[in-house]
Amino acid sequence: MIEWSEQHQMIREAVRRFIESEIVPNLEELEHGDMPPYDLLRKLFSTFGMDEMARTRFEREMKREKAGKKEGEAKPERSEQKAEDELVPRGSVGAKGDSAAMTLIPIIELCRYCPGMVTAMGVSMGLTGGAIMSKGTIAQKERWGLDLLTLDKVGAWAITEPGSGSDAFGGMKSSARRQPDGSYLLNGSKTFITNGPYADTIIFICKLEEEGVPMRERKILNFVLDRGMKGLEQSKPMRKMGLHSSPTGELFLTDVVAEPDRLLGESEAQPSREGAKQTFSTERSGVAAMALGIVERCLELSVQYAKERVQFDRPIGEFQLVQLKLAKMEVARTNIQNLVFRHIEMVDAGRRPTLAESSAMKLYSAQAAMEVALEAVQIYGGNGYMSEYQVEQLCRDAKVLQIYAGTDEIQISSIARDLLAH
Repeated sequence: MIEWSEQHQMIREAVRRFIESEIVPNLEELEHGDMPPYDLLRKLFSTFGMDEMARTRFEREMKREKAGKKEGEAKPERSEQKAEDELVPRGSVGAKGDSAAMTLIPIIELCRYCPGMVTAMGVSMGLTGGAIMSKGTIAQKERWGLDLLTLDKVGAWAITEPGSGSDAFGGMKSSARRQPDGSYLLNGSKTFITNGPYADTIIFICKLEEEGVPMRERKILNFVLDRGMKGLEQSKPMRKMGLHSSPTGELFLTDVVAEPDRLLGESEAQPSREGAKQTFSTERSGVAAMALGIVERCLELSVQYAKERVQFDRPIGEFQLVQLKLAKMEVARTNIQNLVFRHIEMVDAGRRPTLAESSAMKLYSAQAAMEVALEAVQIYGGNGYMSEYQVEQLCRDAKVLQIYAGTDEIQISSIARDLLAH
């Protein structure tokens, strides 16, 4: 894949028109007010039929599972599959063929204006919904999965704890204690949880209390919790540097009783560590699409400003140092776009990126997005430091790409370890 197809471009223009008419007028309230992003995201889904297509796909998959067939068997007719695939956010079900591009296009377009909305959507559908769809039982998928994949309900994936940071598993202190009646007693706290303040469904990741087993070696268990459970407290949105349109909060659990049917997969034998690592890998690959949207918009705004801004009786675009900045932005845009195209081709071929590949995608694209955003602010000068100009917001938003789903330093370590292991 070397460029977007005519169909891709048509979809991109339609999504762009929606964003400019429905989301851009609300940017001020999303950024500096108290407007959660979920109603706007649901309107996006409804406008493009993404919710109905996700529902159709879910029902077909459940029918196959109940018939004892694995994913990929007894596929629908090609014409039905093609219609179903377009613009369907599939979480961890695994987008294939052209649907991978159709899933990434809305992400790229949203990130041109509001990257936080992509984070809110991705965590709810991709991480929370994806975890349930890949690891849950049929009953759990029917109970929680569909509502998450259609955005009828908001999901949160709770792994990070105060003090744990990059050592997510080793530093984890949240616990699950077996009870005589077969239930579990959950205790602990989580922080920096996307959608935490508004989540209806929460994947709570914790360690099983095992006598005689060192804390770092204890089993990792995932529980599916619902808003309003006794002992579960969800904080108000936290104030943060960027991604204001993505509500972030804390979770506090005090003796929360979780019945066995809330244990994801309903088995303690689930490979939760590996599942979480695969989730990180998927999330890291998606950062490239987010970075592409930010870089495209920063470059577009910078070129426009360089033509219009006059200093020393000349448009600043005529100065070579400004031209150098624009040229480097275009190099970054081309490189990130090629990473996105490669990812689409890999999905089309039915191949998952290795940990090294997904980490490399995230490392480069996150760094490039931050560099481009900083240069955009520099081109705008004093104006670029003012919130009146969008490059200020994009610069703040770009920074988190170097932090969440593993910091740059963690990506370097992941790449090196993966390479040295072979």
